[in-house]
Amino acid sequence: MNDLTWLPVGWRHPLRAKLPTGHHLRPIHPDDTSLDMPAVMGSRERLWSIYGAAWSWPPENMTAEQDRDDLQHHWDEAQANASFNYAVFDADETELIGCCYIDPTDKAGADADISWWVRDEYVGTPVESALNAFIPSWIERDWPLERPRFVGIDLSWAEWLAIPRET
Repeated sequence: MNDLTWLPVGWRHPLRAKLPTGHHLRPIHPDDTSLDMPAVMGSRERLWSIYGAAWSWPPENMTAEQDRDDLQHHWDEAQANASFNYAVFDADETELIGCCYIDPTDKAGADADISWWVRDEYVGTPVESALNAFIPSWIERDWPLERPRFVGIDLSWAEWLAIPRET
């Protein structure tokens, strides 16, 4: 799917979304590197088990500079409405809890592929449960998507990887 046409012309992405736990999501920014690094690297093994085969991420020895470059890339994509990475923060933005990715797809069966994660210490907590309930309803309510696919929820990552790319 062409990034330039996957969302309606003139549509702007949400700048903030509140979770019932007092946490919130907002587009990640390169200035969030100091909070993103410990979140990603502290949960690296589990994140690699989720995203490694699909994205080769996160690398084993990611540097702060590499992370900042990655966050700059995500920021630039969001500004162009090409793809989105929302960070999940505590109320005062002193801790990055996880991330949510909303991407156009080039695989049949959907108009977007969406996934999210929380830090290891939040797995199985009310924050993760709130995020799991919130994201699908938020996408339905606030995003102009007709067939969002929740990778890791609707189908496994292995099943997603097996879907052929459209040409």
